[in-house]
Amino acid sequence: MKKPLSELRKNYSLSHLLREDLSDNPMKQFKLWLDDAMNAEILEPNAMTLSTVSSEGNPSSRVVLLKGLKENALVFYTNYESAKAQDIESNPQVCVNFLWKVIQRQVRIEGIAKKTTREESETYFQSRPKKSQIGAWASAQSSIISSRQILEDKQKDLEIKYANDSQLPLPPFWGGYEIEVKIWEFWQGRTSRLHDRFRYSLDAKNDWKIERLNP
Repeated sequence: MKKPLSELRKNYSLSHLLREDLSDNPMKQFKLWLDDAMNAEILEPNAMTLSTVSSEGNPSSRVVLLKGLKENALVFYTNYESAKAQDIESNPQVCVNFLWKVIQRQVRIEGIAKKTTREESETYFQSRPKKSQIGAWASAQSSIISSRQILEDKQKDLEIKYANDSQLPLPPFWGGYEIEVKIWEFWQGRTSRLHDRFRYSLDAKNDWKIERLNP
């Protein structure tokens, strides 16, 4: 290790964030920042850390990919038998975080996850590369497997079975979730750790209220 962890630090000075910079609509603001992340050629700017809590109260986090946006919802896809899906089944309250270090920004989101329609899931699934479709069928996500060979054998069997088909059917255990957002938080790195943070939350009239937070 070249440096002690305690000495690893970076002073953020790329930009700032003022209230007048923000759109009154958080989804519009998010799209603007996502566009900035794409323009900065950040690797997988749609990668987001999804946090869930199990029925026993145990938290878990993992990175998933944002695959769609609705009026006030984020869409991702997964195996409905996975650990994350089991968590969501028992507790649909989730948290998501985007970190775009190149442009010194984060977006933190709290919301309620629910399954997309079967039609939406099928449309997205069949837009994926065929090898990714095979992967979804082959993997019993989150379950214990004794060797990689078992996974690769399943893959080969599916490749043979669907060799003459351009796409596979949607697995019954696979589909999308949409996260209806309740809280948006936009973070811009600043010098001396005095970062800019703004939170959008819904008021009693279901309108977005914008507040600056201490860093």
